[in-house]
Amino acid sequence: MSFRKARSTRDIQDSLKEKIQQTEDVIFKELYTKVETINIFYVKTLSDETQVQDLLIKPFYEVKTELFLDYLQSHPKVKMFEDEEKTLDELTRGTVVLFIQDWIFLFDLKMDRNSSVLDTTVETTIQGPQSGFSESLGTNLGLIRQRYPQPTLNMESTKIGKISQTKVLTIFDNKTVNQEVLNNVRKFLSSIDIEMFQSGEQLLDLIKKNNRALFPVMLITERPDRVAVNLAAGKVALLVTGSPFAVILPTVLKDFMASMEDIYQTYWVGHFLIFLRYAGLFTSIILPALYVATTAYNPEVYRVQLALSIAGSRTAVPYPAFIEVLVMLITMELLTEASARLPKAIGPTATTVGGLILGQAATEAGLVSNIMVIIVSAVAISNFVIPINAFSFAVRLAKYFLLILSTFYGLVGVVIGFFILVAYMVSLDSFGQPFLTLMQNKSTNN
Repeated sequence: MSFRKARSTRDIQDSLKEKIQQTEDVIFKELYTKVETINIFYVKTLSDETQVQDLLIKPFYEVKTELFLDYLQSHPKVKMFEDEEKTLDELTRGTVVLFIQDWIFLFDLKMDRNSSVLDTTVETTIQGPQSGFSESLGTNLGLIRQRYPQPTLNMESTKIGKISQTKVLTIFDNKTVNQEVLNNVRKFLSSIDIEMFQSGEQLLDLIKKNNRALFPVMLITERPDRVAVNLAAGKVALLVTGSPFAVILPTVLKDFMASMEDIYQTYWVGHFLIFLRYAGLFTSIILPALYVATTAYNPEVYRVQLALSIAGSRTAVPYPAFIEVLVMLITMELLTEASARLPKAIGPTATTVGGLILGQAATEAGLVSNIMVIIVSAVAISNFVIPINAFSFAVRLAKYFLLILSTFYGLVGVVIGFFILVAYMVSLDSFGQPFLTLMQNKSTNN
């Protein structure tokens, strides 16, 4: 690192003071000894004042000026002054600006308030690592480095947001990454035109405005081990300052159906769990439509005993099957949303009691049949086995499409709707990768 003298430190000091609002947390100190004077400029709510005292003020009073200048130039946290705009940007992020003689130094003493590693709360597993990302970019990067100690790991930094200027790290392995995908990701990031950018989840919002896709084409995770596994598979990860989640690109259907639990289980147990998830996926999408189609249009597909049982349970229900299904599904959606919004202490209790009372009362009042309650419960449980929430939400919506078609066309509508859904998923792509790709080969472009 080379340092150069600033030609007019007094002018730069005055200019910086004019450009930043003089609030109570903006500190400008002038320190004296018998032979030397320094001025330090920082924001105390962003900078670590203990380090300011230990690494800056104490050495200033304890060593001679020449040695203090050598100390500053050799310190790894010190950067050279380039221009006023960059200095002001660094100042508002916690960097301490130091003026001494004709020199200006930028001392990186940012306070990292969210550096503690958090436990996973969204993607929990019974076995395997339990640590998740924090809101500190440095901590998150360290967690990935710890699990992916490869010299080929590369990263590119960019800033998104005209006002927020949020730092985003694009992480990939030079050895395995698909260059075409990487170029698509770079193009996507450079095309983002937004004022405030706070988290990786916002990328979903930005991309959906372009393609209006029902299913997500990027995966948001809180697990460092999932990021490491995907980097090894040639994918790209994005880390956003202040966000405890990473974004993985590109993603296909099987990524949304995979849990980190799979690689911590034995071979057959892992495959059985995957089978259960796909069974849950099909059950969640098809079962309500199948119930309406077979009850209202094609009861002949049932055995006689089952057909009589269903008909008997619906004798007190005053409206058609599709209204019965629709009412119960929407009630279940409301309960699910309520459980996500209520405080953790009362959320599970309120939704369990609400579900039991609503289900029992609706059945006894003859508003819905017993079999309908069983079907809605099965659909809800099946939906919850999908490990990625963003995909789970999309599946919750997709089942209404099949339900509408089954209401008008019976079993034929279910079959046609299913094929339309598959065709739609085939048409999707995630940064150049087809969404229904079943096998992914590691790229060896580099």
